[in-house]
Amino acid sequence: MDLNSDLGESFGAWTMGDDASMLAVVTSANVACGFHAGDPAGILRTLRAAAARGVAVGAHVGYRDLAGFGRRAMAPSSAELVADVIYQIGALQGLAAAAGTQVRYVKPHGALYNTIARDARQADDVLTAILSLDPRLTFVGLAGAPVLDWARQRGLRAVAEAFADRAYRPDGGLVPRHAPGAVLHDPDHVAARMLDWVRTGTLPAIDGTPIRVQADSICVHGDSPGAVAMARAVRARLDAAGVALRPFAAALEA
Repeated sequence: MDLNSDLGESFGAWTMGDDASMLAVVTSANVACGFHAGDPAGILRTLRAAAARGVAVGAHVGYRDLAGFGRRAMAPSSAELVADVIYQIGALQGLAAAAGTQVRYVKPHGALYNTIARDARQADDVLTAILSLDPRLTFVGLAGAPVLDWARQRGLRAVAEAFADRAYRPDGGLVPRHAPGAVLHDPDHVAARMLDWVRTGTLPAIDGTPIRVQADSICVHGDSPGAVAMARAVRARLDAAGVALRPFAAALEA
């Protein structure tokens, strides 16, 4: 099992998350590429720290939306979206090379992530961008979403992820952030929930309905309050249960 988090999201004097502490816990880092968050100097620091820790790196691409942290729905043209995703991955690849590591996967962020889960046009644009730049990259998306099948149909490796700190709808989608109970905060509850999911393959939806979630990676959002405590709790619970944690990229490339 892989444990990932969204990092590199600080911007100038504005600090988001605790990358140094999180990198001591996770096995994969989804690093911002400057469109929804992150500045070059901060991104480079995070990449160097990830390289020193042996944490796998992925490009966390998003809409061009610094003010909204990439969480506002947008409808860029296909030409814009393809170019924007290529631009972001390419920028991170350059910084990663300077940091002594490499970009091994792509995980869209925020509104883009949720939109392409089921929007065929924007999903096709993101997949086209990845394929045109480096078809060896792995695509990471929401477990059970059509985009994972679309990615595989186009020849990309695709990995599904489950969210430790987010509530699910009965249909397997995420509860919108503005809804009550959408974001989970209690480390012990989150950790117990993830261990139960690893053992049973099911998670309770927000209404209590059990839903089957098949995934190879667990995400703890780096910007959530108490994110490091939650990630530590999840890792400790999985370690104690004998669940081996390593980057999914290593398993795919073995």
